[in-house]
Amino acid sequence: RWGIHDMTVRAKLLVLLPAMVVLGTSAANAQYTAKEWPEGPSKQRFVDTCNGCHDINRVRGGYTPEGWLTVVRMMQTMDAPVPAEEWGAMTDYLMKNFPERKRPVAVLIDGPVKVDFKMWDVPTQGSRPHDPLAARDGSVWWSGQLVNKLGRVDPKTGAIQEYTLKSAFSGPHGLGDDKDGNIWFTGNLAGLIGKLDPRTGIVTEYPLPDPKAKDPHTLNFDQKGILWFTVQQANMVGRLDPATGAIKLVTSPTPKSRPYGIQINAKGVPVFVEFGTNKIATIDPDTIAIKEFTLPDAGARPRRLAIGPDGAVWYADFARGYLGKLDLATGVVKEWPSPSGPKSEPYGMVFSKGAVWYNESNAKPNTIVRFDPATEKFQSWAIPGGGDIVRNMSVMPNGNPVMANSLANQVGMVEIK
Repeated sequence: RWGIHDMTVRAKLLVLLPAMVVLGTSAANAQYTAKEWPEGPSKQRFVDTCNGCHDINRVRGGYTPEGWLTVVRMMQTMDAPVPAEEWGAMTDYLMKNFPERKRPVAVLIDGPVKVDFKMWDVPTQGSRPHDPLAARDGSVWWSGQLVNKLGRVDPKTGAIQEYTLKSAFSGPHGLGDDKDGNIWFTGNLAGLIGKLDPRTGIVTEYPLPDPKAKDPHTLNFDQKGILWFTVQQANMVGRLDPATGAIKLVTSPTPKSRPYGIQINAKGVPVFVEFGTNKIATIDPDTIAIKEFTLPDAGARPRRLAIGPDGAVWYADFARGYLGKLDLATGVVKEWPSPSGPKSEPYGMVFSKGAVWYNESNAKPNTIVRFDPATEKFQSWAIPGGGDIVRNMSVMPNGNPVMANSLANQVGMVEIK
């Protein structure tokens, strides 16, 4: 039975878990029906606990033993109602019965560009580092989504500092920094936008004005210092004026379109992708009117985007395994299959130094892919340690891409030679 505290935890997990693709369903172990799970000493605890918060079938996707350890730590940080003495048996049950599903083998393509990888372990286990941020001062930040913390690493010294946020279970997700050095975040679980002053550790919160506005997701500042953000599960986008704290929310024209990644182009126009459908949209910064562009393939599901110096919108088609390009002036779309195939699940991406850089989040190991628009050629590298889901990327002032690796509990940087 769920107590009052457990019900609070359950509510938080219900907001979080629909977006956790790491717990996606799979045909693996499909011989089990909803009521026929593998026998074992933790079977009943597993059914009662996992089915209490989300679709229990998500475990069928499976993980490596190391992956299950990370997921268990995530659930522990969220206070999942399992007695401490039972976690060991529960972990054994999960590892034994739900091994990692088959994933496409990473296709590595040689090319002219040389890179090095720098990786840093996040100190707090089970953090699920979600978004990275290459700050203006040269530091790298990450959002510790499940431990209610933001973290900072100095790439020159490796010095790491974590900041605990104001409200418990705020669920930090997207990150951005303003000209004064404040770090802004979406409070994914608490329905708020937050601002951390790293000099004092003080956090200011801006609750979203509509109770239906669940799941504030990704954010970015425009050239005038206005903050734009997506609200995925509520099918909304929003604008926050830091000078006044005023927030304006608008609903996406397409129902259940799931506004996801958002970027600002050189003209100050916010552009976002709709992960629930095959559309990309722009927002008029003055009227907040939304204009949608429909992608040619009905099965396309753009999840992240990057904007090139010519204004072209590059997008990661997560569902089909494609890299795409949209010309906002003409609506023309061009696509290229990602090297590791249709199930490679392209995800976090940036545009830097004349090329698109993105992650294949389902390839084994995960890859960083470079695409040169001039030659239309790919080059790719395996992420040290396997990668395991780069959900977003950012770009250092010197042009080096940075990433957060959720299941590996790491942040990293691609040093372009």
